[in-house]
Amino acid sequence: MEMQGNRQLAVTQQQAWDALNDPEVLKLCIPGCDKVEASGENQYTIGMALKIGPVSAKFGGKIALADIVAPQSYTIVFEGQGGVAGFGKGSAKVNLVPNAEGCELQYGVQAQVGGKVAQLGQRLIDGAAKSLSEDFFKRFDAEMRKRHGPAEEAPAEEEQKAGWLAKLTGKGKDKDA
Repeated sequence: MEMQGNRQLAVTQQQAWDALNDPEVLKLCIPGCDKVEASGENQYTIGMALKIGPVSAKFGGKIALADIVAPQSYTIVFEGQGGVAGFGKGSAKVNLVPNAEGCELQYGVQAQVGGKVAQLGQRLIDGAAKSLSEDFFKRFDAEMRKRHGPAEEAPAEEEQKAGWLAKLTGKGKDKDA
């Protein structure tokens, strides 16, 4: 299975990097996750419950970070076992590109699954992977807003519009008025 995409984040590149390397943030944002613990340098153990179609399982696994170029990019290598439900393994390349709105997170994932999960069919697996990805980004965005507030560019843009409107109508937010 392959999946790629990008997501605009309303935080700086450094803030996104710090959060993506914080086990507590990852635990909060990964759907079904109940454990992310450091097990060595750039290595973590993870526990999560997943339901894909009729198959539900508790997975335990490992994550290792490689090709680290802080705060710009890294590769996540992962593997997990879900007992009779099967296994998953693969890698994800993550890039953080700064821009005017904060930064853009770009990702590409390659994964393999086996066991009962693999018997469900590629379409169901792809749909579940996309749904998990969307859920992760919604949670991550909410956590970043909670920790860092809304994007700073939006209020500045509103002030600029108000300034233009005030000049046109003469009804600006003057301190004298």
